[in-house]
Amino acid sequence: MLCRVINSPVTRGAEVYDVLRAELLNGVFCPGEKLRMVELARRFSVSQSVVREALTRLAEQGLVVAKPQRGFRVRELSVEDIVGLTESRVEIESVALRLAIERGDVLWETQIVAAHHLLERTPVVDADGRFHEPWAAVDHDFHRSLTEGCNNARLQDVVLALRDSAELYRRWWWALANDRQRDLAAEHRQLKDLTLARDADGAIEALTYHIKGAPERLIAYAREHGLDDLNTPPPSE
Repeated sequence: MLCRVINSPVTRGAEVYDVLRAELLNGVFCPGEKLRMVELARRFSVSQSVVREALTRLAEQGLVVAKPQRGFRVRELSVEDIVGLTESRVEIESVALRLAIERGDVLWETQIVAAHHLLERTPVVDADGRFHEPWAAVDHDFHRSLTEGCNNARLQDVVLALRDSAELYRRWWWALANDRQRDLAAEHRQLKDLTLARDADGAIEALTYHIKGAPERLIAYAREHGLDDLNTPPPSE
């Protein structure tokens, strides 16, 4: 019985989705690259329908683009997209955070404290000065905990999807936005404190500053160097 559950189409589909999502966020696939279902089905030893389901979920999150008769491609990166994405994140996450501060209960507060505790104890860089991949997941969990108290599943899904789309730019943030010079720990601590203090205006101001930090630096770099798209690896890579 256990073997049948492990090898069920549902479980295999979830595995394919998880692996592809992680690879998309970590730059394994190039922006604009076509995702060939036949090759992916062969790679994961699953049917094309399982791959299609996983890619459709990723398209709903904005990580890939589905085009009729042309299949799926990795979303292309551009300055225009960053501008719209950042504006959307600020507006929508602000709404979700305000609602969370109004509606959140003690359990919500406890989840924020626990998520922040783990975040503070997870290094952003490893011993070699490279980006520490586990930090991204812990950071994601902390930000999710902040807005989870909004008690609106649809709104929370939009918030998380926009955050995932922003993660596609992570290599550019890291290489060019000087995030290593920012005091991210202080920004997260301020967000946590203002949220738990139920200071909605202060928390939203801190959230807006936090969201805009890397995009504004990257947009300035792109304009200085005459870049419209960001589909090639950052110069430092």
